[in-house]
Amino acid sequence: MQKLGLNEIRKRFLDFFESKGHLAQGSFPLVPQNDKSLLLINAGMAPLKPYFMGKEVPPNKRMATCQKCIRTGDIENVGKTARHGTFFEMLGNFSFGDYFKRESIKWGWEFITENLGIPQDKVWVSVYENDDDSYDIWSKEMGFPEERMVRLGKDDNFWEIGTGPCGPCSELYYDRGEKYGCDNPDCKPGCDCDRYIEFWNHVFTQFDKDDQGNYNELANKNIDTGMGLERMACIMQNVDNIFEVDTIKYVLDSVVKLSNTEYGKDNKTDTSIRIITDHIRATSFLIADGVLPSNEGRGYVLRRLLRRAARHGKLLGIKGAFLYELMDKVVDISGEAYPELVEKKEYVKKVLKIEEERFEETIDQGIDILKSYIGELKENNKKVLSGENAFKLYDTYGFPIDLTKEILEEENLEVDEESFTEEMQKQRERARNARQNGESEGWKEDVFSKLDKDIVSEFVGYTSLENECMVKAIVKGNEIVTEAHNGEKVTVILDKTPFYAESGGQAGDRGILSNSDFECDVLDTKKGINNRIHHEILIKSGSLKVDDKVRGLVEKNIRMNSARNHSATHILHKALKEVLGDHIQQAGSLVTDERLRFDFTHFEGISSEELSKIELIVNSQIMNSLDINATEMSINDAKNMGATALFGEKYGDVVRVVSMGEYSVELCGGTHLTNTSQIGMFKILSESGVASGVRRIEAITGMSVYEYLNKKENVINEVCATLKAKEDNMINKAKSIVEELKDSNKELEAIKSKLAMASVDDAVIRKEINGVNLITAKFENMDMNALRNMGDNLKDKFKSGVVVIGNKSGDKVNFIVTATKDVVQRGVHSGNIIREVAKVAGGNGGGRPDMAQAGGKDSSKIAEALMKAKEVLENQIK
Repeated sequence: MQKLGLNEIRKRFLDFFESKGHLAQGSFPLVPQNDKSLLLINAGMAPLKPYFMGKEVPPNKRMATCQKCIRTGDIENVGKTARHGTFFEMLGNFSFGDYFKRESIKWGWEFITENLGIPQDKVWVSVYENDDDSYDIWSKEMGFPEERMVRLGKDDNFWEIGTGPCGPCSELYYDRGEKYGCDNPDCKPGCDCDRYIEFWNHVFTQFDKDDQGNYNELANKNIDTGMGLERMACIMQNVDNIFEVDTIKYVLDSVVKLSNTEYGKDNKTDTSIRIITDHIRATSFLIADGVLPSNEGRGYVLRRLLRRAARHGKLLGIKGAFLYELMDKVVDISGEAYPELVEKKEYVKKVLKIEEERFEETIDQGIDILKSYIGELKENNKKVLSGENAFKLYDTYGFPIDLTKEILEEENLEVDEESFTEEMQKQRERARNARQNGESEGWKEDVFSKLDKDIVSEFVGYTSLENECMVKAIVKGNEIVTEAHNGEKVTVILDKTPFYAESGGQAGDRGILSNSDFECDVLDTKKGINNRIHHEILIKSGSLKVDDKVRGLVEKNIRMNSARNHSATHILHKALKEVLGDHIQQAGSLVTDERLRFDFTHFEGISSEELSKIELIVNSQIMNSLDINATEMSINDAKNMGATALFGEKYGDVVRVVSMGEYSVELCGGTHLTNTSQIGMFKILSESGVASGVRRIEAITGMSVYEYLNKKENVINEVCATLKAKEDNMINKAKSIVEELKDSNKELEAIKSKLAMASVDDAVIRKEINGVNLITAKFENMDMNALRNMGDNLKDKFKSGVVVIGNKSGDKVNFIVTATKDVVQRGVHSGNIIREVAKVAGGNGGGRPDMAQAGGKDSSKIAEALMKAKEVLENQIK
């Protein structure tokens, strides 16, 4: 058997099935497209679900892919064993109602024995126990020895998820030899030992399982196979685990070199090396496909992987950020097969570096919180940190449990590991249930799936806002109907339509459908499955039947305003790159007839000067009257002319390129103007952060800018009238009034302080606690500055001690605690005192040993809260 590299196996597989009439296609993005049932792509067939379900027409009835996949259900075990990994590649060949079992089995055998050269006597086969067809094909037609075939039950050799398409499987195994086996003389596939490694699963989708549990034969049967590329590389390279495969070992060796460690000598070190190796591969691919670190969804998966890898870098003694350097190695070994790694290399490295640096801050924040937990444990004479608090540190702040245990041990404390494990298990169960429920939801059919596959729509609205159309289908609620009547809301599918369907962030068109006997308002237009366009209509008069001819008329003002905003986003995208840098990538957009919203990747707020510059560039390009052209061309030609593509989007072989002069060139299927001057004017309304590493600009164009400026002018006129000033002197007049107000407020506060100090003897209570002065006082309606001044005055007056002040302000209360240096040295901590004092009044707060402040919700508890200070102080004094 020839020793083949992982990249060579991938190429051979795709080339082989291309020779068998398959469309060999590159990997889909890791972020599912139009599939809310999955967080991330976790199997080779997952992006092809619409084809298997008949919701979309595949580009070819035979396809072959090598799909990037992420599985995160068992992250904690990644690295601890040499078999677990989060990122992997899945080879697969697929048939959508074309060939079936015979061809799948025959070509599978041909590929592994003739192309890869795997010894025939090392291969075993399993089939579903009731699948005689597959058994006979293997044994009688292929001549495969029956002594190396096993029949297995539903758990092993039948694929189904809830209801819907399902079927038996036939799996191929490689016999690694007796040294990997067990003592059972009847050892064979299905045994739990490591001798037989499953490497290729052929799923024969021939049934449709209904709600009653019946398995109905499908008219069009499908083939779905999956071969783990890393697992096949283990076999071809005769290695025991994925971390010894050539491409992965290349990254692993780089981790070893960077950390100045040695692999294979110490289990703890090996675990850290494997975690970093796996996670840098996974995170590089995730970021390249548009995922950004965040605290929810797929962004949380990415953040968790990044922080786990960074943590283990620290355990290996690596100083500072390092993952971004390792990303170069991932590009070296996988960049040819996945060009997005090369194209997004600098961007991915920047995200990695920023997130690592943020983790440094998070670690410090976690340590501060853990120290506060330690303080509470000691004050209450407890020795065990609750599992709930340990899990909160881990889950919310990314603080590793082993670091929590280490710090606690230094303080002669421990963690409730059993309770922590229970919290972890609850989280796993929640994630597992979400995955299972989502997965089965992803296979459910809707009413539109039941329509004839020949019912499709042609969009003709790029060049015309009006067109003759024929009604092909009507859907009312969850039912397909043949006619609809006055006053009803229904969804209509036409054979051709001038109405643009909501897509790429652009809102759908609105307008009218009519004929001599019928008229309706088109309320919205959306994309449906199988190249259909759904018109959501409200019938105003008459009735509508399938096969009726109608005239579609798009509301021109709405379309033109949407086009103004859409064309402006293209110019804005380019302007952002010019001002902020080439790392800018579109992360989402919304284009309506009223305004535009543009989300983009950037890692810090944008200054007002930068925003002004961006706005100026966009308006300059509008004034330059650039011609806007849309051209269809091959994806390669589009890339060669420098067209910008959307992050993570999957494009076909032919794409639509929208260019605005030579300034902006983007792939886009939306509607646009013919010249940038038609935009009129562009005005930014706001800039904000919407997620970690994602910023948002909201803006308006055309007449909306005119209306906006009119409103501003009216506000200015009203302000001038109120200030009794002219427009050119308005700012100076406002500043003068503000300064007068400040001076008046200072005088008022000074008077309040004097009055308070005059009555301070009546308000202050002094007690001595173990030789320390405790001065408490209660006031009303003082601001925080006055309270702080009062605390300092009382501290100066008594020279030594702790001052605790409560201030009633309506129903709420404010507290100040301050302490002199000599009592701080005796163990007094103002922050810990105020935390307990504020709790009594339903509040919280904290601070330094010498100074702290807090708020409370219940002003009736001030006296009780001040008494609490005595109890806390007694426990603090050494």
